[in-house]
Amino acid sequence: MRRFPLWSVAALALVPTAGLTTSVQAASYGTPTVELSASYLSGAVGSTGDPTVGLTVAQSGADASALRVTATRSSRSTVAGTADVRVTGTGGSRTVAVTAHARGYTDLTLTVTGLGGRTATTTLHYAASPAVQHGADARYLTGASDASAAVDAGGGYVLVADDEDNTLRLYDGAVSGAPVRSWDLDDALGADKEVDIEGAARVGNTVYWTGSLGNNKDGEYKADRDTVFTTTVSGSGAATQLAFGTAGHRLREDLVAWDEANGGRYGFADATADGQTPKQADGFNVEGLEFAPGSTTTAYVGFRAPLVPPQNGGKALIVPVTNMDQVARGTKAAFGTPVELDLGGLSIRDLRRNAQGQYLILAGSWAAEDNSAPYALYSWDGVAGHQPVKVLDLPTADAGGWESVVSVPDLAAAGARVQLVTDDGAADLYGDGTEAKDLAHPEWQKSRSTWFTVG
Repeated sequence: MRRFPLWSVAALALVPTAGLTTSVQAASYGTPTVELSASYLSGAVGSTGDPTVGLTVAQSGADASALRVTATRSSRSTVAGTADVRVTGTGGSRTVAVTAHARGYTDLTLTVTGLGGRTATTTLHYAASPAVQHGADARYLTGASDASAAVDAGGGYVLVADDEDNTLRLYDGAVSGAPVRSWDLDDALGADKEVDIEGAARVGNTVYWTGSLGNNKDGEYKADRDTVFTTTVSGSGAATQLAFGTAGHRLREDLVAWDEANGGRYGFADATADGQTPKQADGFNVEGLEFAPGSTTTAYVGFRAPLVPPQNGGKALIVPVTNMDQVARGTKAAFGTPVELDLGGLSIRDLRRNAQGQYLILAGSWAAEDNSAPYALYSWDGVAGHQPVKVLDLPTADAGGWESVVSVPDLAAAGARVQLVTDDGAADLYGDGTEAKDLAHPEWQKSRSTWFTVG
């Protein structure tokens, strides 16, 4: 029997096989974990400000900074391929951005590779809408698609209402993505259906919101739409908070009675009758709200319909409500002399005033649900008898209808810019025939915010 020196036996004991070393090392690391902050993400072709999604990775026994995340598969690379996925960040928190090349959907497989060769995957469901004009200035407000009224919350943040629900949402207007926070007002309003919020105006820390006041698209009266309510703002910017104030539910009836008492010039009684739809030249549909010059009680109620007279080329209508502060508490409305404005045959889609008393009127068709008809911005001084002046025609080739003016800059300042928001609810954003408001995932629902030079 051959004997080995004791020192050589000890040396052999200290030299494990290569396979055993790998096995021991692999066993010391767990399977990586990977989790998306949202499984659904939308983008737009050519956009410079698309939303992103967060990704959290970890592996037991390993520093998260050692983990590598890559896109390993795309179900439709013509929309976005693996090379179009960018993962940034270190440690356990990463950010995923996608560059879109074409409209449509794709499922992107993201793989995290940990130590010991262990991997894990997750799927990001991605949807891309078409390129738009003014794409560099476009930002996308996700989580809802029917943005219908907006007010400035300070610091670039925007409070946005949606006409398909009773939720107010706070967005960072400088970036694309989900709301910073939201407030569901169903219970506060005692509403069973949507109020169909269409207009908003801010006075100090009080924001007034109005429903459309009209019938629904089937010509049916829905009581919840006959609502004017307030919210109180505290804080500003990202710290903005809202508290529900008061509500009134009789402005529609008071407008009809007032019109009838004055000879029925505007046909409100007929327009609100059962079976009458709101979006027609002789319809009844409120979309603009702003306060009169120097007043905190007299509000201008701007109508999408009717035109005056109700035909092509008719004028847009504003009815001053002289006690709007009380109407929002349920008091009977009092009215001033109506104002008729020549907007080139267009009607009022929004109305906004700045501290200098300058107004911008967002004008559009009484009929259009999208940009298939003209839209324009008009400046006005808010004085009855003074006619507005067209500032610019708005682009109409892109999906969504121009719906809201966030705030009005000093129109006398060179290069002054205004932020507008679209209602994309009726738009087929992704080319599958589905209207945005019917999309199953709120992350794919979105409205668009764009800046225009008006100074």
